[in-house]
Amino acid sequence: MKFAIISGSHRPESQSGKVARYLAKRLKELDASFSSHVLDLGKTPLPLWDESIWQGNSDLADQWKPISAELAASDAIIVISPEWAGMVPAALKNFMLYVCDGCVYHKPGLLVGVSSARNGAYPIAELRSSSYKNTHLQYISEHVIIRFVNDVLNLEDPESEEDALLRKRIDYSLNVLAEYGKALRLVRASGVLNHKEFPYGM
Repeated sequence: MKFAIISGSHRPESQSGKVARYLAKRLKELDASFSSHVLDLGKTPLPLWDESIWQGNSDLADQWKPISAELAASDAIIVISPEWAGMVPAALKNFMLYVCDGCVYHKPGLLVGVSSARNGAYPIAELRSSSYKNTHLQYISEHVIIRFVNDVLNLEDPESEEDALLRKRIDYSLNVLAEYGKALRLVRASGVLNHKEFPYGM
């Protein structure tokens, strides 16, 4: 099973990127058959989406095609969003415009909110309410909120009781996501989906 992990921070050296690397490592430890691809939007920024991507032979389309192919080859998607001023960062919102091309169509998604303090819930609510319509990304009911992110997931072993509890919650959520990944393969293979005629949600 292959997972795509999206780190939604603009910063090249971000705590969201740290979380993405931890999740990729943990997936491999949970099951040797799991693999993952990390897209760090701080290290690999996407230009602002525009309609030239629809031409298929534009610079924008050429830049997006290999990323879209990685996402299309994945069974499940993990979306990591820091909370900036109570919102999802612009880079991640921009990314959601790109994935309207169908590459995450009816694939399960796990949301991970990140905060340097006690926050982190607002990006979860924002992404659940606005990013699924045309992407058809199926967010599972589980999500993870990583508060005080600077103080957790730093070492091989937990540094505190809170760090240990967070790691258990992450393991649980990753295992649940993997099962959704298996289940939604059946939905995509069922023949009932019609992305050509109904590419956009209502």
